Amino acid sequence: MTLKPYFSSSSKVWEPRSWIYGIEEAGYAGWEIVADGRYRFDTPGMFQEIREELSSTNLAASVHAPYSDLNLASVNYPIWRESVRQICACIEHAAELTDRVTVHPGFVSPVGKLVPEKMWEMQKNALVEIGRYAADRGVLACLENMISIREFFCRYPEEILGMTEDIEGIGVTFDVGHANTNGVVGSFLPYLHRINHVHVHDNHGKQDEHLALGDGTVDWESVGRAIAADYSGIVVVEGRNLDEAKRSLAAFGKWFV
Repeated sequence: MTLKPYFSSSSKVWEPRSWIYGIEEAGYAGWEIVADGRYRFDTPGMFQEIREELSSTNLAASVHAPYSDLNLASVNYPIWRESVRQICACIEHAAELTDRVTVHPGFVSPVGKLVPEKMWEMQKNALVEIGRYAADRGVLACLENMISIREFFCRYPEEILGMTEDIEGIGVTFDVGHANTNGVVGSFLPYLHRINHVHVHDNHGKQDEHLALGDGTVDWESVGRAIAADYSGIVVVEGRNLDEAKRSLAAFGKWFV
């Protein structure tokens, strides 16, 4: 199996992008662009700037779709419609760079919790529309498992696999750090053959800390070997800064074999 280490940092989406050159210098193969904050692809001129900067490196790319203030399970139709539109707009641009775009699922709102079946329906409908749009552009939109917040969809493997099953253009991003906050990292590992994209970062099992690999409680020796054995493709290290990115890459080389 071949694993390709990429780096991404959602904490830097309001900063100048000069830091991305350090990704290549650190030894990563690619950059997962978080298309939010100042890096939104639909900001006039922004996508062209990002594409030019990327082309000045040897980095490949994957994309994380915007998620701030969006809710793909909203029962407020204008909010739902705009959420779907923004994801599709991101995919439209991302298709020029990659065939993998990570998408966050929706979450339960105060009114939505009164009709949980309706929120599930809205989420599924969003995925069908996004998946069709992505497939037409050669992209797989990968739904990501979420952190331990009760209102989030897709915290558990059975839920995210059931939600995405048999939807054209939709895959699954397995986020190890998110799974650790729910205590279900081991529960995801038997399903690696159904995983299309992987995010890795560490924490102490309670909060989404985005620590360097080895700085938290994830058993990377067993997790890394399982991923290396049953998955091939991009593994995105999600971190806070380039110093931690370097330490994570060293750990990646040790454990993901």
